[in-house]
Amino acid sequence: MNVEELVREALWEQADAQPPAAAGFADRVLGARRRRRNRRFASVAAATAAVVAIAVGVPLLDSGHRTDARPAGVPDSGEVRAHPDQAPPRELIGAGDTVLAAYYTARIQQQTAERAVAARTYWLLDPKTGTYKKDSRWSFVAVAPGLKTAAVLERTLPAHRIGLLDLATGEVERWIPVQHGVGGLAYSYDGTGLVATTYDENPDLRVREKMASGNGKKPKEEWMWAAPYGRSSRSGFYDLDVASGRGSWSPVASGRDLNSRADFAFSRTGDFVYGQYIGGRDGMQQFYDLKGDKVSPPADEKYLRSDVPARLSPNGRLAALGLTKEVAGNPGRSYSSIRDPRTGKEITKVRGSHLLAWTDDKHLIAWERVTSLEEEYRPRLVLVTLGSDKVVPLSGVQEPWQPTDTQYAWEPVFARR
Repeated sequence: MNVEELVREALWEQADAQPPAAAGFADRVLGARRRRRNRRFASVAAATAAVVAIAVGVPLLDSGHRTDARPAGVPDSGEVRAHPDQAPPRELIGAGDTVLAAYYTARIQQQTAERAVAARTYWLLDPKTGTYKKDSRWSFVAVAPGLKTAAVLERTLPAHRIGLLDLATGEVERWIPVQHGVGGLAYSYDGTGLVATTYDENPDLRVREKMASGNGKKPKEEWMWAAPYGRSSRSGFYDLDVASGRGSWSPVASGRDLNSRADFAFSRTGDFVYGQYIGGRDGMQQFYDLKGDKVSPPADEKYLRSDVPARLSPNGRLAALGLTKEVAGNPGRSYSSIRDPRTGKEITKVRGSHLLAWTDDKHLIAWERVTSLEEEYRPRLVLVTLGSDKVVPLSGVQEPWQPTDTQYAWEPVFARR
């Protein structure tokens, strides 16, 4: 055997000894390359204008999507962790490639007799213990794929810096200052990008309004969204590269077709962003390019809805749509539509009244009601399966929220392992 053959054999042996690439590795690599290519000119311009600066002397933080060092408390993909006796949950909930990374409640904090803020409090997954711990420092949290990092905003919104929080230590490793105040955050699918929605005022403002009760009863006073007739103070968005902290801000005109909070999120490829709007025929979603100009929806996201968080399956071949059918009973059963993302044609129905996240290409996490149709809506988190009527309870039952309540029901925040 000559030297060339010895080297070749040694390389093959070394390759055989390496663990297989994590699921979605190729997608993440291609996505990162695509994003770097798209950002090249925008990053240079942003650096020159000093729109976004990175703190000097602070080490860069992992974007959060690598899986070569899994947090100790997070189980391997495929394992189902359920706690149907806990609501809100105290211990880790997850299935397949998806984990309940955090949850939050919002409480009305009155500022004046007629003005208040719906302030959020988060419970974040401790990756060491697999339990949820309260962290009242943040008004908004987005967790990156990989469950190592979270992007956070401080209590007062709009915020003028974005923190990158190490979930293992609970410490902010890096701050990204921004010129325009930020009120919402969302990671790209591959975890390399961050879209930060900017607002001129707090998007969670509330005002006191009298609501008719009927039957001659005295009108009730309720805390309603502050923006009148659907108008939002949303001003645009930052498209940021997580590794460098660089990016650019794009203005987006506001209007009367938005809720007060109208955060942007990335398309699957990261080449566009979309935001919710009120009315219309396109699933209440409007897409923009990374310069802030309106564009048509990508072909595989045209039939999605902005109010259905699950959106595309991991392989991109299935689209999660809204509630289509409720069956009377005790409890009442609910079904949502699964469609071809490119044609909009329904492929099947799946249990669940609100589809929240795909765990793999055949399973989703959803809210499903446990009450009959004649009773007040009370849901729990469940794991549902395409082609099956079986559900696996993941959490306890969420208590209903009343418009006169000062604290809202808990809301989940999911991330991929």
